Amino acid sequence: MAHLMELRDRLIRAALAVIIVFAVLVYWAADIYSLFAAPLLKALPPGTNMIATDVTAPFFVPMKVTMMVAFVVALPYVLYQAWAFVAPGLYTHEKRLALPIIVSSFVLFVVGMCFAYFFVFPAVFGFIAAYTPVGVQMATDIDKYLSFALSMFLVFGLSFETPVVQMVLVRLGVVTLEKMRDFRSYFIVIAFVVAAIVTPPDVVSQLMLAIPLCLLYQLGIFMAGWITPRASADSEDDADASASD
Repeated sequence: MAHLMELRDRLIRAALAVIIVFAVLVYWAADIYSLFAAPLLKALPPGTNMIATDVTAPFFVPMKVTMMVAFVVALPYVLYQAWAFVAPGLYTHEKRLALPIIVSSFVLFVVGMCFAYFFVFPAVFGFIAAYTPVGVQMATDIDKYLSFALSMFLVFGLSFETPVVQMVLVRLGVVTLEKMRDFRSYFIVIAFVVAAIVTPPDVVSQLMLAIPLCLLYQLGIFMAGWITPRASADSEDDADASASD
């Protein structure tokens, strides 16, 4: 019961953090949405704006975007609450591994979202606008743009977690560094297949996901090679501790 009560308190604190940040940002909800939609607005022809086909969309869509921003801003505190709950049950070497993984996961996810916003969105929308047929007005519904943007943020955010996943797999002994290197050519093929499935049907967005995935996989191999000696040292320390006991 004590653990359940602590878990409840941690969840309440995390939820309150998101709500407080949302309450602070809600005044600028319209401005936040304008910044969120800027990549598409810049690609639209002059004099063309986005549309809202739902009566409540002009109100709820900016609120959803603001809630998403509030969650990202409060995410470090949310992750801290998760860390504070599980840390007492971890060994010392597990704490040394878990904390960098949590921090790097957050940083890489945000970097993936920024990469999608600053590089992928302008390229994709510019490509689509250039191929819009004559007589067709490119005016996207704000709710559909929200769904598209959130899905792209999720895809690129999770894709940028590739090095972290590789480090965890090597640290847990699921795969070896040699097998990961041998799998490199297969991963390149998988990266292009995944990019073709989860991105819009244009070459630009597919390349802008597949190529970073391949580079991130190579980065994961380098980071896994750095962590392998430390993992061996931790295993020796555990063995010494068990022998002394």
